[in-house]
Formats: sequence, structure tokens, C-alpha cells
Amino acid sequence: MPSSQWHELNDMKHIPNFITCLNLAAGFTSVIFASSGSLVVASWLILAAMIFDFLDGFSARLLHAFSEIGKELDSLADIVSFGVSPAIIIHEMIKAAAGTGHGTSVFMSDVLPFVTILMPVLAGLRLAIFNVDSTQSAVFRGLPTPGNAIAVISIVLAAAYSRSPLIASFTASPVALAIYSVTLSLLMVTRIPLISNKFKGFSFSGNEWRFIFAGAVLAMLVIFGIASAPLIIPLYILMSLAAFYLPFSSPPSREDTSSRSTSKQP
Repeated sequence: MPSSQWHELNDMKHIPNFITCLNLAAGFTSVIFASSGSLVVASWLILAAMIFDFLDGFSARLLHAFSEIGKELDSLADIVSFGVSPAIIIHEMIKAAAGTGHGTSVFMSDVLPFVTILMPVLAGLRLAIFNVDSTQSAVFRGLPTPGNAIAVISIVLAAAYSRSPLIASFTASPVALAIYSVTLSLLMVTRIPLISNKFKGFSFSGNEWRFIFAGAVLAMLVIFGIASAPLIIPLYILMSLAAFYLPFSSPPSREDTSSRSTSKQP
């Protein structure tokens, strides 16, 4: 191979890391907007970070550009985009909900919002465990960090773009939001088996539960609109449990660890 072509191919291998940096940039910008109270904009930026998170893994597989640096950079970006930023969003939501109540106690307004500290801490722990756990290729253990972020921003977007009284009631309760935040944080470090979001090609065989889940989410959003978005993660957990524990189901392979070194972080 001519030297110029070799250098060109070598340069192409930096593309996944560049895309990961876009993930980190979107996550940091989301932090800025969330800190200023612009929660809807912050949520859309987290969604943009998720797209970059998907694209960096896709481009790495396409270009065969896998490296330890890329793996560590991906984890660092995910902590910011899917741990820190969602935590700030829900922190601001708890503060806002506590501030609108009559006779709000000091605990509600000044202490309760800080339960969200658990979210970035346990997101970091979840990613550190994933990096050294060779069993999490076809099967995730615990809620992936993007799943945590989806659970948070789905509440924000549903409240902003729907008129659901249930969503409005939920976001107006600081206690409900605090419980939600703690639950999501703990789910990230549980050992509950959940379906990996990595498709093995485009065939239905081997991807049955992934296609079923994607179809169910699409149908739910089309039929019920954005108000149903907060149900995405509960549906993901329920379908994963069904895939692994129903007697007639065919769960994803627990032994597929051949691609572990090249997988992107959850």
C-alpha cells in the first residue's frame, strides 16, 4: 500500500474519537442549559449526544478503528452526557417543584434536590464495571447510562409537548421526582439482565427482542404521542425480563463475548 494511502487510512481511524468528542461537547452544552433552567433544550442536546454515541460505535466498527483510548474517551463522554447532565436536569426539576408548593419545608427545597448526586456517581461506577466485565456483550447488567438519560429527558419532553395530567402531576411532586432519580441511579448498578442494544446485522434471527422492542416503542409513540415517552424504559426492562425469564422465550446469548473488546459503552 502506498504511503499516502496508509496515512489516509490511519487518519480515518480518528473519526470515531472525533464523534465521541461531539458526544462530550453536546453533553457539556446540555449541562450549561440545564444549569440555567432551560431543561427542554438540555434534553434535546442529550438526545443529540445519544446520536453521536451511536455513530461513534457504528463508525468504529465500519473503519475497524478500535482502541483503548476510544473506549476510555467514550466512557468519559457518557458520564457527562448521560450521568451529569440528566442529574442536573432532575435536580432543577425537584427544586422547581419544591418551590411551587405552599409551605414548602427547608428539607424539600434545600436538601431533597441533592439526592441527584447519586446519579453521576453511580453512572461512573456503572461504566467502570462495564469496562472490566467481560460478560456484558450480548447482555447488559443493570440499566445502561443512555437508558438513564432517556428516562429523565422523556419526562421533560412529555411535560413540555403534551397535556397529560399524569405527567404534570408527577413533575409537580418533588418527592416523586426524588424517588424516580434514586431508582434510576440504583438500576444502573444492579445485576438485572437487560437486552443489549447492539444489533447483530439486519436479520430478524438473533435480533428478535431488539426488533420487537423497537417496533413496540415506535407504535407506542405513534399511537399515544410524546406523552408515552416515559414508558420507554419501563417497557425495555419488562421486555428484557420477559426475554430472559419466560419459559417460552429465546433470550439473547449469554456467552457472546467475542466482540467485547470492540463494543462501545452503555
